[in-house]
Amino acid sequence: MVIYSIPVFTYPLNHLIYSTIFLFALFSAPHFSLSLSNKPYFAPNLVLIGDAKFTNNSFSIQLTDPKNSSSSSGFVIQKKPIKILNSNSRPIRPISFSTDFTFSISPHNGDGLAFLLVSRKFIPKFSKQSFGVSKGSPFFAVEYDTFFDENLGDVNSNHVGIDVSSLVSVKTSNVSSLNLVLNSGMKLHSWIDYDSSSKQLEVRLSKFGLARPYNPLLVHRIDLGEMWRNGEVFVGLSSSSGKSMQISNVYSWKFKTRSVPKWLHSQPVDPRVFSNVHGEEKGENKRWVCILGFLSGLIMMIGFGALIAVVIMFLWEIFENRRETIVTIAEKCMAQPGDFKYQKIDVVINDNSVDVKL
Repeated sequence: MVIYSIPVFTYPLNHLIYSTIFLFALFSAPHFSLSLSNKPYFAPNLVLIGDAKFTNNSFSIQLTDPKNSSSSSGFVIQKKPIKILNSNSRPIRPISFSTDFTFSISPHNGDGLAFLLVSRKFIPKFSKQSFGVSKGSPFFAVEYDTFFDENLGDVNSNHVGIDVSSLVSVKTSNVSSLNLVLNSGMKLHSWIDYDSSSKQLEVRLSKFGLARPYNPLLVHRIDLGEMWRNGEVFVGLSSSSGKSMQISNVYSWKFKTRSVPKWLHSQPVDPRVFSNVHGEEKGENKRWVCILGFLSGLIMMIGFGALIAVVIMFLWEIFENRRETIVTIAEKCMAQPGDFKYQKIDVVINDNSVDVKL
């Protein structure tokens, strides 16, 4: 029997909200609990399923329970699902995401730990099988496998693999190449990045406290947008102990999505839609190029004409200043010297007379 513990608040409204959440959790999935308080190293509103529980004063999450007589499985997910295809963009484009988490796996031969993307139908069908997934349920996983199973084609009991709706990995990488052991009980740090423009997934792993490695441990090309074209998915971390007493702990977990810029999108989800939109954009860009080209040519012609006018005026000014001024000087009078005579003239002035007689 599973006992659900929900804090009681003095305010009736809060009490009503949490009671509603409790009823939803009770009927939607078995062994369901909620993160009702703030956790220092985890995103808010986490959902714990199966044997998963907060430990160490909520500083870590223990996914498996060694006290369970049967196989133990636990799953921690974000309460709000995400859409791999971004419906807010036109045309619809896939999203990219990045996640990193710190964890440890005890020295037992259990199934290890996995990062999962699952559909909404996964939660009611959560099982005690490997990572809680059941046959026929679509899922995507990055597994940190600590159990060697020949039937699944495992390379060893210390590898990272990519699973697509099957526990048979489509690609694996040996963790021993990093001089690490997944189930050593040591704290490890892993980074997973998916770029939807290149449809490439990269997985990195190192000891806790070290810097993020430059080179990924595992690289795989996959189209998650095609896998979940119209549906929403839950994101989470899962672990199964198998037939052992293996304990998997998670100490921190961050997850964020980002939309791919339009100019970085290399492969369209629907080539026909992309072709039409691209044709319209190309025609519009062409018109703008023509207009800008005409204006640029006109400005260049005006500038060139003005330059020629300035040069002509400058040369004309120089020519005018250097032009000689011609002054015409009259020739000297060529009069010949002659003889001069002096003649005596008598002037008679009568009194009371105005007239003057010569």
